[in-house]
Amino acid sequence: MAIKTRDEIEEKYKWDLSKIYASEDDWFKDYKYVQSNCDKYLEFKGKLNSTDMILKYYEFHQEIRKKFDAVYSYAFLKFNEDTANVHYQELREKARKLSARMRTRYSCVLSELRKLSKEDFDRFMEEEPKLKIYNYNLNNILNNGTHKLPKEEAELISSLRKALNNPTDAFKALIYSDMKFGTIKDGKGNEVELSNKIYSKYISDNDRTVRKNAFYTLYQRYEEMQNIFANLYSAKVNIDNVIALRKGYSDAREAALFGNKSKLNIYDNLLDVLHQNLYIMDDYYALKKEVMGLDEIHVYDIYAPLVPSAKHIYTFEEAEDIVLNALSVLGDEYINDLKRAFDEKWIDVMPYKGKANTFSWCSYTINPYILLNFMGTFNSISDLAHELGHSMHTYYSNKHNPYVYYRYDEFIGEVASQVNELILIRYLINHTNNQKEKLSILDNSMELFKGSIVRPTMFAEFEYLTHKKEQEGTFLTSEFLSDTYYELYKKYSGNNMISDKEIRYEWSKIPHFFNYDFYVYQYATGLAIASYIVTNIMSGDKNFLNRYLKFLTLGKSMSSVEELKMIGVDISDSNVIQAAMDMFKANIDEFKKEKLEIDGFQKSLKIR
Repeated sequence: MAIKTRDEIEEKYKWDLSKIYASEDDWFKDYKYVQSNCDKYLEFKGKLNSTDMILKYYEFHQEIRKKFDAVYSYAFLKFNEDTANVHYQELREKARKLSARMRTRYSCVLSELRKLSKEDFDRFMEEEPKLKIYNYNLNNILNNGTHKLPKEEAELISSLRKALNNPTDAFKALIYSDMKFGTIKDGKGNEVELSNKIYSKYISDNDRTVRKNAFYTLYQRYEEMQNIFANLYSAKVNIDNVIALRKGYSDAREAALFGNKSKLNIYDNLLDVLHQNLYIMDDYYALKKEVMGLDEIHVYDIYAPLVPSAKHIYTFEEAEDIVLNALSVLGDEYINDLKRAFDEKWIDVMPYKGKANTFSWCSYTINPYILLNFMGTFNSISDLAHELGHSMHTYYSNKHNPYVYYRYDEFIGEVASQVNELILIRYLINHTNNQKEKLSILDNSMELFKGSIVRPTMFAEFEYLTHKKEQEGTFLTSEFLSDTYYELYKKYSGNNMISDKEIRYEWSKIPHFFNYDFYVYQYATGLAIASYIVTNIMSGDKNFLNRYLKFLTLGKSMSSVEELKMIGVDISDSNVIQAAMDMFKANIDEFKKEKLEIDGFQKSLKIR
């Protein structure tokens, strides 16, 4: 069965980008406007020393950035809806070059502002009340001024942005478009073309032969490409390290976390708590092995559902109803706003050849957009709820903040999405009388904790180790990277699962290693925070719910630590991470108890 192209997808399942620009002519009009006006940043050089000029700068900055964000968003979204389309590649490249030019001009303004003192900023705001809204932003600029490149180096980095992005661009081209994996046979004996996008469907198939063939077929190709991926990742790591050190950071991790010592402590705390709780993975895989009736459980078994008979294929319309009903606990206003995502076509639904991986995207002047790859599984519904969490967080942030504060700190970027996932799971558990269906939901809940706490923490440790070793002078060969990843994989998988040697190449297909810098650990901290939030919301605490909804509106008007304190979460406390691991363990134990009550499954599953 051939993979569909975008032209073969029904229009009702495609997002509507005409809300950004009705035509490319309109896009080019704004593109040319930004291109011809971004040099006006330079007019503020040497003049940002008065109240009047500071205010004029912010007014200009917000006006041109809003327009530029729309220009960039449209090109970015069109490219990702079909990464093989040469025209959209060119459109995206124009936007990226414009972005580099904007950064160069904007950096001149930042250097001017960083010359000012806290006393200067206070005086400006005292003289002009309109500037008080920028207090937090101005103080951040002042504090970040200690980690800046000299002017000549900053301009050089900006001019080389395309070249510096090559490792990421090449990685995307390989895994989304260029790599071919051949075919495998599905459970009905049909030949199907394997790709990164549909791999998840076959690695979770009920038929073990299908899973095994998909696993070996995919990773055989990644093994063949190891030297290419190693060169790309090594270049990415080297770029991260060199720029971080030139900016005066101790390492790339500190630079990526914006020099925030509390976030470094949180990162280390996450690793420490997980290391103390990896025994849970022994319980988890022992349970999977026994329930699946296997003498040995391999990597190609771990994504198969524990309750195959409960696996159901949903239509997208069914998924919409489930998500809306589940999230109704967040209140009428939230649900009414959420319905806009479906009614106004914010979502590009179906998978097809050339489409990028799932994500949520927003800009200040446009509604959020979701690129989804809906396969009809429970995981697809969970993905939908997850991305809608991102979208609603940004929607409320946009609605309640001026442009300067609408982008909330990435550290809390996964909280709202994980809250939605956990609410979805609890809703389904509470609204089914079918014991096997309940087991299936618990199975998915366990998979969520494994996939969103244990696995991201393993990724975080890999990313930290590889950057550290490169900085110390180690050459990141394909063998070194694969060996390092393989040892971590075995460590985080426990003693009851066989880590097949092919999984040592998995690092080369993880987009976060190539696209982002030290971001993935926030999936784990996000789920830990979300676990706490959902526990309180589901208890019926209306005051807590109101505080959470207020949290969604704060944007970046204060530090993420302060925003979390409004809810009552101290993420630096190891007990927050531990509570999430305890919830994971409780799900395993609940599954065992429920399983014992079903006829035909009277196995001596012992609660640890």
